[in-house]
Amino acid sequence: MTREETGITTRDGISPARVFIPEGKGPWPAVIFYMDAFGMRPAMSEMADRLSRGGYLVLLPDIFYRLEDQEPRVPSDASKNPALREKLMKKVATLDREKRIADGQAYIEFLSSRKEAKGKCFGVIGYCMGGNVALTVAGAYPERFAAIASFHGGNLAADKPESPHHFLKNLSGKVYVAGADADASFPEEQKERLEKALADAGIDHLVETYSGARHGFAVPDSPAFDRDACERHWKALFDLLGSAQWNR
Repeated sequence: MTREETGITTRDGISPARVFIPEGKGPWPAVIFYMDAFGMRPAMSEMADRLSRGGYLVLLPDIFYRLEDQEPRVPSDASKNPALREKLMKKVATLDREKRIADGQAYIEFLSSRKEAKGKCFGVIGYCMGGNVALTVAGAYPERFAAIASFHGGNLAADKPESPHHFLKNLSGKVYVAGADADASFPEEQKERLEKALADAGIDHLVETYSGARHGFAVPDSPAFDRDACERHWKALFDLLGSAQWNR
């Protein structure tokens, strides 16, 4: 596996990014990997690396590139520090729907330019905040994604006009969403609302809750990391990507 550091030109500047290229002869299906609110750090690269070793070209962009504060945060610190949690929430709030969509277009164009990328469609996945971003971007460019996944994503079907569930009706790719038992950001009523939106649109999907898991279960440096739930998530993710139609 080869890791490449790059910069992607967006509407608002340059988004630093890492590209993970499998070993061997490509091309390979390509996936946009949206990080959580704690930023670019070894845990995110570790996960992107594992995905790439499974046979996927992976793009891991730094979606907070507009901000001056680029220092990655340690999830365990935020669990002990209310002030830091509040700061993180404000950081997330700066990335509104319009910016997510604009950046998404730049990332799609970047992958489309890569000779290593197979097919016309991509995958998009995200964790925590990134799960919300993944669904938002997929809803804005429904014809470009063959597989969409969110793991312990928050506010996916909130009672807000910009909530991702309002914009999913034209998706043609498969959708997988995994929430956690103990996750106030994705309660049962939001799960039901999201499922209804997907079902009403006739989208191939699965939305499920991992029993006994907490928000952040799939991320190795999270205080909520759960090895069994994490391995379950990897199986679900590779099953989703393995069944995707990349040349639609």
